[in-house]
Amino acid sequence: MSASPSSPAPSAYELLRRQCSLRLPASLDEHTGPVAGTVDLPLHVAWSGRRTYGLGQPRSRMSLYRTVLAEGQSQDLIALLNRDLLVAQWPVLRTLISRPLREAWEDRFPELPTDRAATAA
Repeated sequence: MSASPSSPAPSAYELLRRQCSLRLPASLDEHTGPVAGTVDLPLHVAWSGRRTYGLGQPRSRMSLYRTVLAEGQSQDLIALLNRDLLVAQWPVLRTLISRPLREAWEDRFPELPTDRAATAA
């Protein structure tokens, strides 16, 4: 969307949020990633630092999801994230990601819980 002479250019926040939205699938049900075991992230997702995560360890799982949300492309989101784990972790996970990313996810998927009192799996 280009700015007309009478309208201001989109802010960096708006551009980032729009970019985040473009990566999201139409439905949370498309997220069919693993629920157990170990996940090795591809280099294009984890280009620096840790690449292996254990899904049985809550902190490791949370780090995995945070990394995939921030760095993954559309196919990575679908292949690496599991719908039920994402929903269960969302109340805490949403506090660990950027505002544009969080708002893009919550606008697309209103079924994501935003109640901070909910417990993460």
